[in-house]
Amino acid sequence: MKYERYQSSLTDAKILIVEDEVIIAMALEDSLLDFGYGVAGRATTGQRAVELAMETEPDLALIDIRLNGDMDGVEAAEKISRRLKIPVIFLTAYSDEETLSRAI
Repeated sequence: MKYERYQSSLTDAKILIVEDEVIIAMALEDSLLDFGYGVAGRATTGQRAVELAMETEPDLALIDIRLNGDMDGVEAAEKISRRLKIPVIFLTAYSDEETLSRAI
């Protein structure tokens, strides 16, 4: 019963997924939906993540540190956080020391 009350209170939350690996992004989306969260959208590049965040105004962003394109996940997170004041959770399977330091 306790879990059901907690889950139902989260259904209005919208989460932005920023991941350039489509299979991983789909799995994250499925998991979030299973837990009762809403998904604001999925982006595969930093630039698209910033645009989508401005359009959808999510409550939280899950962002891969390493992304294809000119803007990595750390830079996208900085722009999103600065403009929308929302929390960001970084995702990564691996990364170099410099990128990890920037994320921290």
